[in-house]
Amino acid sequence: MDEKRLTIQQKIFAFFICTIVFAVVYNGSAWYLSILEEVPSFVFDFEKTIPFIPWTVIPYMTSGVFFCLVFFFCRNKEQLKVLTQRMIFVTVVAGIGFLLFPLKFSLLKPETENSIFGYSFQFLKTFDSPFNQAPSLHIAYAFIFWSVFRNLKKGRTILIIWLILLGISTLTTYQHHCIDLLTGSILAHLSFIIFPYKKNDFLYRNDQVANVYFLSAWTMILAALLLNEFSGKFWLLLLWPALMGLCIGFQYQKNNIYFLKDRKGNISWIKKIFYAPYLFIYWIFWKFFRKNKTPVEILPGIYISSRPDAEILKNFGITDISSVYDLSAEMEEIRVLKKQFIYHTVPFLDIGYLDVSTVKKLITDITKRYTQLPENRKILIHCTMGFTRSSVIGILVMKNILSLPLEEAINTMKTINKDMVIHSYLRDFLKKF
Repeated sequence: MDEKRLTIQQKIFAFFICTIVFAVVYNGSAWYLSILEEVPSFVFDFEKTIPFIPWTVIPYMTSGVFFCLVFFFCRNKEQLKVLTQRMIFVTVVAGIGFLLFPLKFSLLKPETENSIFGYSFQFLKTFDSPFNQAPSLHIAYAFIFWSVFRNLKKGRTILIIWLILLGISTLTTYQHHCIDLLTGSILAHLSFIIFPYKKNDFLYRNDQVANVYFLSAWTMILAALLLNEFSGKFWLLLLWPALMGLCIGFQYQKNNIYFLKDRKGNISWIKKIFYAPYLFIYWIFWKFFRKNKTPVEILPGIYISSRPDAEILKNFGITDISSVYDLSAEMEEIRVLKKQFIYHTVPFLDIGYLDVSTVKKLITDITKRYTQLPENRKILIHCTMGFTRSSVIGILVMKNILSLPLEEAINTMKTINKDMVIHSYLRDFLKKF
């Protein structure tokens, strides 16, 4: 598709299709549920303390306005296509959810004295079904709206605040229960994973990884609340890794490579405590599943590996190391490497985006140190698992020092490190060099 030519007719057509799908699914499921003899409700105990705030009906009703506008903010055909796919997907899946797990809102809504708000609630009573609850399309759509609006240069802050108000209003207008919000959040992020924007473009890789963390977090929050409701408060401990997952997803979106380790390769005790489940999982994978444990020589004096331990370093010849380049963002460097050698921490987020300018500086620095490397001394480049990051940097180091074509450097690395994993988005990244 020609991404540069997105016509107003195409935007109108996408809006028209999504509107028809919404009208059919929403009204059809609402009609069917309205004729059932009994439709249950599901309310968490804490929801009874949520206040009714009449004025929040205003942000609640703007969901329809955003629905009409979002298609016209798309910048290219792929963005419009992905938006349309996501909107249709969440609408249809939500409709199936309404039918398979019928729920209705159960809290008594107070009378509204203010005439403006009163008319708004009368409108909702007429057009907003009390049955189409979980998952909440208001919530799913809000996330999808933001996936387009976040690219705007102006007004982003106001829009995100308004969309957050929109999400909160689903509770404070007594239109939805908490389970609707959580399932709507899960549905939205599922759509982001199934229909990613620019799937093989390395510039968008972090967004794709972040969505996996967000999906896991919303799922754990839902599981924690449900298990707490039926099995006891112990399960609220799941809220800890859930909050951690939301934070990690946010850090991936920002490409904050130092969200764990500082520039000296250390992780503070506060972060060790908060991110303990995350660090423990990485330690398990590193301990039992890492490859390339023994450093392999890609050029005379230059080695790549997974994060080494003390025994590996002893066998490798620790006293011969001149410089260490630590590419891992999620594990603290082994102490002996930080203290005894020229240590450089250049972290990249696992299976995430690699910044071109940072990598160019890194390759230049390694090349310079290589030309000045004393006889019988070594340069060690390592990541956590030994699959990807060290191999990518190794490929570029070989290409730069030996003046190799890119494909020849990749094939040479495949021969040296048989466990190398180069995803399609990384091939796109490598073409920048």
